[in-house]
Amino acid sequence: MSPSANEQARFWRHPAVPETDLLKARYVTHRFARHAHDGYAIGLIVSGVEEFDYRGTLHRAGAGELVLVNPDIAHTGHAGVPGGWAYRMLYPSIGALETIAAELGAPAGTPHFPAQVARDDQVARLLARAHEAAEQGDALAASTLSRTLFARLLTRHAAPRPPGGGPADGPGVVREALDLLHESLVDPPTLDDLAGAVGARPFALLRAFKAATGMPPHAYLISLRVRRAGRLLRSGVRPAQVAAEVGFTDQAHLNRHFKRIMGVPPAAYQRAAGSYKTGTFPTT
Repeated sequence: MSPSANEQARFWRHPAVPETDLLKARYVTHRFARHAHDGYAIGLIVSGVEEFDYRGTLHRAGAGELVLVNPDIAHTGHAGVPGGWAYRMLYPSIGALETIAAELGAPAGTPHFPAQVARDDQVARLLARAHEAAEQGDALAASTLSRTLFARLLTRHAAPRPPGGGPADGPGVVREALDLLHESLVDPPTLDDLAGAVGARPFALLRAFKAATGMPPHAYLISLRVRRAGRLLRSGVRPAQVAAEVGFTDQAHLNRHFKRIMGVPPAAYQRAAGSYKTGTFPTT
């Protein structure tokens, strides 16, 4: 049996906390392509070791440690030991954590996690309980424990976002290029055309774009397409139609990139999202 045959992943929408996704997975050979999330990626390593590149630094997270990834920051993910790793992840939106931070009386602004790997046994136990309650569909327990978890994380591990903490804080030409890519998913410009549109030279724009986003424009575009695909899949659009609407050549093209970034195929992602809307829970 190949190592990948032992891999399992379940991705679903939180049954009681708005704008929050969850993932329970074990990976051995799977490698996440460099990508960024609209919101946060907060998780607990259950077993094994995950390694991930974040802003040019390779991090290692082992069993019992927390993983804290900020929005719009490019990162990767792969096994740090031959046996792979298992983890439980939550993906709350920026708005979800900003609301909780405001309720706690935190300074205005987007919360930021300065450390990407943390050891906090109390928070780790709370995350495990919140995630398990969401998996079981216990809406009251899941919502209570998840909000308590987010509040504890913000109190113990967050700080106001520093200047230059995201792509939108990059040079003006980068911000303009980002806007153009968001508007051109299906028919994106060449690097030369993109540079011309923002008044920059191609290599200068490429260097500035990579410095601000952690990715070259073509990789950022793929990550952006996958984000948009996830929203369409959750709304019930068929994968083949999603592929066309976000600019992939066909469904196979969507499948390949979606799994490399999200960790599950589009169809499985859509089934999980749909089943949680209707109150049934996937087991595969």
